[in-house]
Amino acid sequence: MSLRRQILISLAVLVGGLCLWLFLSPAAPAVLARVGVPDGVIAVLPKSGDGAKPAEGAGQGGAQRGAGAPLVLTAAVIEDKINDRLSAIGTGEAIQSVAVTSQVVGPIAEVLVKSGDRVEKGALLARLDNAEQIIARDQAKVALRSATEKANAYGNMTSSMARLDVFNAKIAVETAELALETAELNLKRRDIVAPISGVAGIVTINPGDNVTTQTVIATVDDRSELLVDYWVPERFSNVLAIGQPVEASPVAQPGKVFPGEVAAIDNRIDQASRTLRVRARIPNVDDVLRAGMAFSVGMTFAGEAYPAVNPLSVQWDSNGSYIWRVNKDMKTEKVRVRIVQRNPDSVLVEADLKIGDPVVTEGLQRVREGGEVRLPGRESKTEGGTDRLAVKQ
Repeated sequence: MSLRRQILISLAVLVGGLCLWLFLSPAAPAVLARVGVPDGVIAVLPKSGDGAKPAEGAGQGGAQRGAGAPLVLTAAVIEDKINDRLSAIGTGEAIQSVAVTSQVVGPIAEVLVKSGDRVEKGALLARLDNAEQIIARDQAKVALRSATEKANAYGNMTSSMARLDVFNAKIAVETAELALETAELNLKRRDIVAPISGVAGIVTINPGDNVTTQTVIATVDDRSELLVDYWVPERFSNVLAIGQPVEASPVAQPGKVFPGEVAAIDNRIDQASRTLRVRARIPNVDDVLRAGMAFSVGMTFAGEAYPAVNPLSVQWDSNGSYIWRVNKDMKTEKVRVRIVQRNPDSVLVEADLKIGDPVVTEGLQRVREGGEVRLPGRESKTEGGTDRLAVKQ
């Protein structure tokens, strides 16, 4: 087929389609009028539905336009705030942690705790050999008893020399009491006890080991709560506050989130990293968290307020993003918007919008600038030649 013949066939198809549109579409005269076609030409065109009986009240064009307007759904503009979210990595520590050591030097006689045992404050963890200290305590008791009896024997003498002996006897009693207290203290120090309540870590000693004051018997962690230290950029320093809520998620357990709050904020910015140290307190009710775990810490800060629209209402063209607003005359207006932030259920925009403005969310394909639209549950009524929308009761 020659190129000329193809062009002629294409033109014929286009002309035929145009004629069919002019004959069938009720909106054809209005479209031609908008593009500048003279009224005389429009008047001689065939009318859609010629030969059919015109509807009663056809002279009232407002009612016909309302019936043919596209049906749309709208959602009101609301106000929302920018959610500025912070995410950082931190390390957890037990709220209290003590490395238990012996106060004296000596061999271990017995170990009374195992790794993982829960211990209470003051519970006996281990005992050093204390035979020598027991003998010293018993000797102190004998010396105190002897000094006490001697003081009682001098108590009934009345001479000046006897009064001096009584005084010395009392001093001997006090000295014997102090010696007994010292012997009991030395004996008590042979017992290694838990300084706090918590869970014992790995026990590093065995009976017979000779320990010093530097030997770690075991670590005891109170992990009823964990402290998580993390670093935040300095731009957040003026919005952080004690008690602010945080969410901590263990890196080794993705998907699990533990709520907490800010417990402490450092008093200065680190000059090298330009970050601020923050400490969060995370309750560990079910005892599933451990000291030393890595956490992803998240915080949300409420920012400036903006109009928020349904994500379905935002459209795009060559000039950028826009939405369709429905005015009080039930006609649509194109409003240009600048997207500020996208949220799962709304889009924050910067635009000439008021809270409560209806914005088209569905039926967008048939919406045009200045075109009339219909809403579900409403019908177009005409009074005195003027269109009016009434809500169905």
